[in-house]
Amino acid sequence: MSFPRYPKYKASGVEWLGEVPQHWSLTRLGFLCEKIGSGKTPSGGSETYANEGVVFIRSQNVYDEGLFLDDVVYITAETDEEMAGSRVRDGDVLLNITGASLGRTCLVPSGFAGGNVNQHVCIIRLIDRTLRQFVAMFLKSIGMKAQIDAAQTGAARDGLNFAQISKLALTLPPITEQTKIASFLDRETSKIDGLVGEQRRLMELLKEKRQAVISHAVTKGLNPHAPLKPSGIEWLGDVPEHWEVRRVKTVSSFITSGPRGWSERIGEAGSLFVQSGDLNDRLEVEFATAKRVQVDDDAESTRTRLFDGDVVVCVTGAKTGNVAVCATIPEAAYVNQHLCLVRPTSDVLPLFLGVLLKSRLGQTYFEVSQYGLKQGLSLEDVKEAPVLLPSVDEQRRIIAFIDTETMKIDTLTAEAERGIELLQERRTALISAAVTGKIDVRGLAETEDV
Repeated sequence: MSFPRYPKYKASGVEWLGEVPQHWSLTRLGFLCEKIGSGKTPSGGSETYANEGVVFIRSQNVYDEGLFLDDVVYITAETDEEMAGSRVRDGDVLLNITGASLGRTCLVPSGFAGGNVNQHVCIIRLIDRTLRQFVAMFLKSIGMKAQIDAAQTGAARDGLNFAQISKLALTLPPITEQTKIASFLDRETSKIDGLVGEQRRLMELLKEKRQAVISHAVTKGLNPHAPLKPSGIEWLGDVPEHWEVRRVKTVSSFITSGPRGWSERIGEAGSLFVQSGDLNDRLEVEFATAKRVQVDDDAESTRTRLFDGDVVVCVTGAKTGNVAVCATIPEAAYVNQHLCLVRPTSDVLPLFLGVLLKSRLGQTYFEVSQYGLKQGLSLEDVKEAPVLLPSVDEQRRIIAFIDTETMKIDTLTAEAERGIELLQERRTALISAAVTGKIDVRGLAETEDV
């Protein structure tokens, strides 16, 4: 719908802001604050994090949609005491000041039990707490984001200092008007956030459906009436009677892991050096972003070089169990020590093996193999991974089916992602127009629907 404008405007004197309502004032953020500061990483870094204790807020907890503590970490009361100057209070405004999330901001909700922040999060504490909702909303506006972007410092332009934060310009309507604007925006952004949440839930369901389609195809086949037999794997159940139950080692001509010590050879030139971070979630190796390494003409290099059709499995680190298929190698490429290289025999299509290891069958096996105190997978674990093997012709039909079905799901996922983008754009535009006085929402603050 269209919104009314204020009766009279005046020039703000700020280029990006333009005209503002005549009765509004212009100020800088520093004039409104009793504190602008951030925390630090505790001595000892992440090793000092505790399973319980004082909430320790990092940039990944701060979003324009709110303070999300699902994956929050904790510090001890003793560490919190050492960092008393960076404690967070109910009503503080938090602003991410470094990295890719720079500019994300939220208001600490009422009833917050207390916590601390690291050096990537700035605490903005207002002298007059009645301003907090309006100021918090203003920090989410397009104009404020533009100011933050222009003020970034450092060679990589990815940081914001406290002096720059204090100079950020904003408009201030009378307090009663601020309350009405904040009330209107709280209601309307909550509606938008609800729609975003629905789209995200849809994406999760689509992700689950995608995995289910793949897993069923590679463990049950495409014929629902095919006779079945016990797989011999308790948590898998029955499989098509004409399929073989094998192990990776029986469908591979070569299995190895990358060399140790090559990280010292990484540089601007040389051959591609594939690491766990180069494996995406689509069974692909992102060669375009891979680092380069100087390689000698020796047995170690020959052993760890990738060839078309190789399958790689991450065996250590956060991405343990991730799988990729090297359909086409653009140039000489090698794996590092965190990856296992599997060279399939003619019995199995590389893509079928990759999909199988990425399915619930493969991922469950890898999770079970890591049970207990064990960190990562061994080459022996990968060798013993179960493989369900139909004929090569049936493998091709299964891969074709998976491609068709996942393409449909991926299209729906892309539509949901675009829907989220449009809703977030709408959210930002509405906030920006209201807090800069481009629209007059005073009479809409109490209405049910807008």
